Amino acid sequence: MEREAGVSLIAQWMILVVFILLYSRISANMEGDALRNLRVNLQDPNNVLQSWDPTLVNPCMWLHVTCNNHNSVVRVDLGNAALSGQLVPQVGQLKNLQYLELYGNNISGPIPSDLGNLTNLVSLDLFLNSFSGPIPDTLGKLTKLRFLRLNNNSLSGSIPMSLTKITALQVLDLSNNRLTGPVPDNGSFSLFTPISFVNNLGLCGPVTGKPCPGSPPFAPPPPFIPPTNSYNVGKAENCQDIGGRKHPN
Repeated sequence: MEREAGVSLIAQWMILVVFILLYSRISANMEGDALRNLRVNLQDPNNVLQSWDPTLVNPCMWLHVTCNNHNSVVRVDLGNAALSGQLVPQVGQLKNLQYLELYGNNISGPIPSDLGNLTNLVSLDLFLNSFSGPIPDTLGKLTKLRFLRLNNNSLSGSIPMSLTKITALQVLDLSNNRLTGPVPDNGSFSLFTPISFVNNLGLCGPVTGKPCPGSPPFAPPPPFIPPTNSYNVGKAENCQDIGGRKHPN
């Protein structure tokens, strides 16, 4: 009986190991497929993506890709790589991705709403590209996001209110786009200054110094009232009281 129990335990352990290895392989394949889709849709004049070999099952062997201990992609670093083309929705399948660095290229087209599936994302840097269209409302689901830099593109439309719910957000730059409408001033957006929104001629609201159409003009600041010296006031009142008091005969 004891021997049979031992054999059964070993068999269960081996099945678990095989399952983990199989899952890791499938996950790596899915992530590799997602990154291959990205490569196919990008023009790469400097062969930065040359190491992205589709015959390699594991994308962790590719340059500019970083993986964790479970062979899952956590970083894609392709900043200043002279890339052009479009960002594909399949990037949203990189479930453990923490850093997506595509700044300083000439990537165009819309920002895929599928990026809202990257719920472990800490940094999304798409600045200095040619992205157009709206900022996806789905980015509000990125609750771990600390750095969101979309500046110097051709983004249009309004700023999604969902972004104000990202309480972890520390750095926001939406400047130098074609955004319109009111700038939210609640939630995490209450921390950001005008520099985060400059050179968007259609934006309005207190942080821009431009009232939104149909809204009342900004109220002037309250008048400055210098603080009083309570000691001197009290002393003067006492003196007046003493000087005007009638003493009994």
